[in-house]
Parts: sequence; structure tokens; C-alpha cells
Amino acid sequence: MKDLAWASLAGSFSGGVILVAFALALGATPLQIGLLAAIPFIAQAAQLPATLLIERVRQRRRIGVLAVTAARVLILLTAVLPFLTEPSLALQLLIAAQLAIAALNAVGGCAVNSWLHQLIPPRELGSFFSRRLFFGTTLACIGTLAAGTLIDRVPAAASLQPYALVFALAALAGFVSSFYLGRAPEPVMPDAGPEVGLRERFRQPFRDRNFRRLLVFLAAWTIASNLAAPFLTVYLMEQRGYAVATVTSLWVTSQLANALTLYLWGRLSDRFSNKAVLAVALPVHFTCILALVFADAVTDAGWQLGLLYAIHFVMGIATGGIGLATGNLGLKLAPQGQGTAYLAAIGLASAVSGGIAPIAAGALAGAFQAAELSAVVRWATPLSWGEMAVVSFAHWEFLFAISALFGLYVMHALSRIDEGSEVSERQVVQEFALEAWRSLNSLSSVAGALGSLFPFERLTERRKWWRERQPRGAP
Repeated sequence: MKDLAWASLAGSFSGGVILVAFALALGATPLQIGLLAAIPFIAQAAQLPATLLIERVRQRRRIGVLAVTAARVLILLTAVLPFLTEPSLALQLLIAAQLAIAALNAVGGCAVNSWLHQLIPPRELGSFFSRRLFFGTTLACIGTLAAGTLIDRVPAAASLQPYALVFALAALAGFVSSFYLGRAPEPVMPDAGPEVGLRERFRQPFRDRNFRRLLVFLAAWTIASNLAAPFLTVYLMEQRGYAVATVTSLWVTSQLANALTLYLWGRLSDRFSNKAVLAVALPVHFTCILALVFADAVTDAGWQLGLLYAIHFVMGIATGGIGLATGNLGLKLAPQGQGTAYLAAIGLASAVSGGIAPIAAGALAGAFQAAELSAVVRWATPLSWGEMAVVSFAHWEFLFAISALFGLYVMHALSRIDEGSEVSERQVVQEFALEAWRSLNSLSSVAGALGSLFPFERLTERRKWWRERQPRGAP
């Protein structure tokens, strides 16, 4: 658990908002931002040879630790880039370094995921990963907020130099993560059966009809989310004009909401199903993406920023459930003893879809740079006339609208997956609210007092009792 916490701190210093802000400071175009966002997905193709290496060497801990440590050495080397006098050269080297870092992380991730697939019992996956992600998210929030504040407080003449310190701190946190990862226990790899070729090994996941549907869903989700998510930072900084510290605080708001509800999502995924969690969280996420389009309708700067904080908070709650449930779903549907090939197939699907979506979105953003679409309401009387734009799309907002529309297909793809027992979305929402209320009761004396006055959980108990007492055929 400690390894992910320090790895999240390293990622917060060297990726996400900080990486995009550094690229923008170097003069990156929308297409280059899309390329940076696509690199982690393109690099997932490295999981194919990594799988063969793991099956032959059969030492997942050694492979994982060496790969991620090498990636963190490269992060340390990127601390030199802010001191280069040619921004275009620094940007090219940054893209090349990110490609190598992502490839090494993909190799390490393939080894570690297969390792955890065998180490953690299936019934405890939700609780384990929710706790693991909680500590990682908390440290990532602290790191990102500190980095954003540091970058904003440096004079304009030395605006790039803080990135050198941030990247160096990222590498240091990464080395601590590697230390803890190397101390984790590793069970003996089970025998995968008779040795087969690489092609035959990777045909197995695609022959599984249900797992193939999972791959389609994950690819659709990756495309929909990466049409918008990589450009949210650019939208906030360039189109809305917010400083790096403000953007990082919005990101932290989202991550805090994520961390505070991960435990609840983990309990729900263990109690019901991952598919039921996704059926609730996905529509909320896409609604938040679409809500970004209407943020410009709020003219007051303070209220507009408050709306953005609210959107990020709700989006953080939704993405926490999505991230946890999609990861658990892949681990759950992969047969025991064959996790490496099945999880690598997930990586391949993510690599193709995630590599295409941000680059295509970057090209679309360039085409929409000077475009605007408005729905106008016009009225006229003999004495006066006027018109008002009900909704308006400009530049990056087109990407948010396209992402939300593509979410409809994501929901369709999810409905075709068979996870076992089906649970209604309404039941998941009710249980989520009750779990949140119980958590609030344990934290607040006021909530406890309200709960003693009106025990909300008794409502569901009363409904169950009434249904049991009600005779058949009663209205």
C-alpha cells in the first residue's frame, strides 16, 4: 500500500496538471498536448513483450521494480529540461522522455498487476484497492497543490525553473515507492499449462465472448474520457484564464472527493457488483463533462469558479467509482492462472483506443479553435426586440459535448457485459447514500444527533417489512 502512495506523489509532481502546464509554458500546441495524453496509452503496447518476458523469467517482482525504477531515473533527467535555452527542443525531449517513461511503467504495471491478481483474494479486491487508492490520492493531492502554488509564486523571469525542483521531487518519491514495492511478498507463479506461442496466448482473451465485450466497453470508455479529460487543464488555463494554483486546487477538489468516497465504492462493489457501480457512476461523470459547457453562462467570476468546484467535486466522486469498478471488473473476469494474458489484452485495448482519442481530439481542437456554435432565442414586439444565447459552444467546449454524446455508447457497451447477479441502479444509489450517512455519523456529532432523531435507514427496512407482509395480488 505504501508503494502506491509514494508512486501517486511522484505522479502528481511529474504528470497531470503539472505536466500539461509545463508543456504549455514551452509553447505546446493542442495536437502536442493530445500526443502527451496519448503516450501512456500507446506505451501500453509494451505489455505484449512484457507478458512473454514475465512468463519466461517468472520473477514479477524483479521485473516490476527494475522497470519502474528505470522510469523514475528518466523523470530525474527531465529536471534538466527547464534550463535549456530552446523551448522547442525542450518540448521535443519532453515528449521523447514521456514515451520512454510510459513504456517502462507499462512493463512494470504488467508485472505488478499479474502479481496482485494472484496475491489478493477476489472478494477483497474492492476493499483492498479502495484503501490503496485512498492513501495514494491523499498524497497526490498534497503534492499537486504544493507544486501548483510553488510554480505560481515564482517571478515570471524564472517561470520554468520551479519545474526542475518539482521533477526532482517526483523522482525522489518514486525511488521511495520502488523501495517499498521491492519489499512486498510475491507468491510463486502458477503453471499456465503447456507452453504456447505468443499469438495463441493472446487469442484466449478474445475467444472469451464476455471478456471480449468487456474489452469493447473499456475501449469505448477510454475514448470517451480521453476526448475531454486531457484538455480540461488547457481549457481552464487558456480559455478561462485561471492560474496554475487555481487549476491544481480544482484538481485537488476532484481527487479529495475521489478519496473520500473510494471506501464507499469499494464496499458497494464487493456487496453488489462492479457493473451496478458503473451504471450509476458513468452517467454522473458524463453529466459533469456536459456541465462544463454551461459554465460560461454564469457571468459572475466568483459564482463561475464555485460552479467549477462543484462540478469537479461531483466528477471526483464518479471517477472514483469508475476507476475502482473498471479495474476490479477486469481482474474479476480474468481466469485464475491466466491473469497476465487477459490483463495484457485490457492494456492492448486501452493502448489502441487511448492512443487514438487524445490525438484526434487535439486535431479537432485545432479545427474548432475559431469556431463557435450558439442556440439563440429571439423575440420581437412592435415596441422592442431582443435575443439571448441559450447555449454556446466554443473551442474546447466542442470536445466536452462530443465526449458526453459518446458516453451513450459507453452505457450500451456496459449493458452487454455479464458479471453475474444484476442489481438495480436505484439500490446502489440508496446504499451509497446510507453508507455516506453512516460515515458522516461517525465524524460529526451533529449528524449523529440528526440520525438519532430520524433514522433514515429505517425507511428501507420499513419498505422491506411491508412487502413481506403485503398479500399477493395486493395493489
